[in-house]
Amino acid sequence: MKNLTFLAASSFMVFLSCNEAPGQLHEIGTLDHKEISGLEYIQGSGIWALEDSGNKNRIYNISEQGTTQESITIKNARNIDWEELTSDKQGNLYIGDFGNNDNDRRNLAIYRLNAGKYDSVVSVITFYYPQQTAFPPKKSEMIYDAEAFFEHKGNFYIFSKNRSKGFDGTFNIYKVPNKAGNHSAELLGTLQACSSYNKCAITGADISPDGTKAVLLSGGKIWLLTGFGESNFAKANMQEIDLGHVSQKEGICFKDNDTLLIADEKDGGKGGKLYEVKLSQIAH
Repeated sequence: MKNLTFLAASSFMVFLSCNEAPGQLHEIGTLDHKEISGLEYIQGSGIWALEDSGNKNRIYNISEQGTTQESITIKNARNIDWEELTSDKQGNLYIGDFGNNDNDRRNLAIYRLNAGKYDSVVSVITFYYPQQTAFPPKKSEMIYDAEAFFEHKGNFYIFSKNRSKGFDGTFNIYKVPNKAGNHSAELLGTLQACSSYNKCAITGADISPDGTKAVLLSGGKIWLLTGFGESNFAKANMQEIDLGHVSQKEGICFKDNDTLLIADEKDGGKGGKLYEVKLSQIAH
């Protein structure tokens, strides 16, 4: 009986480790859309979301239970590979159309939607990586994809998704000015996550409303960035937090200075959920 009790307890702990980690990832809703790749929370209008390539040129206002409250078609923009959403202090919303799985795109763009009127693009920011000279580059240099960015004090900060052969967890940080035109993305530096692609490739980012901390997302972890001073994100302190749950997580945003919302894509009958995380409960 003692051995059976031990086995039952062990099985329960294995179940927890493979699913939800108590106190870390709290499921709060089921999403109506299966491929949510970007989230942004705007005070007064709630949660905004989008889907990536192969989906319509729409953004969605969703409830904290994951249900769609409003669907808005962007009349003058095509969804080539929309990967991320961010906003500025005025409530303007920005779509990151810079997904670049094959590292061969020459039309990377960020679209601005004016606050309160999100149905059309009012300005376009395009950019390029000056270090890239081949489209696509060698498999060992596939570092020009991105699924993560945020706006901060008049600039966009873009965190690359490393698709290189021999993935080692490194990723680049670029800065692009928030103004219409074509810009050379300024390489600020390189940081390193961990060496498991599924758990550690960067898929989302956001900065807190008070601007004192930022977060990066992957399939199984988040990284808390602090101590970056005046936007010096390449020299930030970087704390890795294991979520105890691996899925295709691609959307993350701050609801307030302590609360994160995270979305994963539905794949094989799993995922398609909206989660909440309290940094005060998981960060050291």
